Amino acid sequence: MDVGDVVDDFELPDETGTPRKLSDLLADGPVALFFYPAAMTTGCTRESCHFRDLAAEFAAAGAQRVGISRDSVDKQHQFSEKHGFDYPLLSDADATVATMMGVARKKLPPKRVTFVIDRDRRIVEVVKSEVRMSVHADRALDALQRLPR
Repeated sequence: MDVGDVVDDFELPDETGTPRKLSDLLADGPVALFFYPAAMTTGCTRESCHFRDLAAEFAAAGAQRVGISRDSVDKQHQFSEKHGFDYPLLSDADATVATMMGVARKKLPPKRVTFVIDRDRRIVEVVKSEVRMSVHADRALDALQRLPR
């Protein structure tokens, strides 16, 4: 998926097992949906913690952060508890959403990609980098700050 595409609504469990729909998440404003390969790994921890550390900036932009990986609900819960994440981590165990978004890989974790999705489910920014962890939150925030309010 790319800028301008409309994301189909989906529902996945978060780190507590609570079902979360994209449409419900978007009800409060745009979403920075970031796919990461695996919870508890060095790069994914750095990326997720950077999203956590920019909480005030995302709130000021009227947006929320949502992480997503193929990890189980239990693993997402452990990851969130260990690092004090204040945003949902969705479990896409069978890669349904990763496939829909075009970030799934055969026999490998999903690509590290962030989608900034506006309230109308239209993608306004796509951030792709497997190695520069902080670029995801930084560029997502920049795109959100440019959106008309």
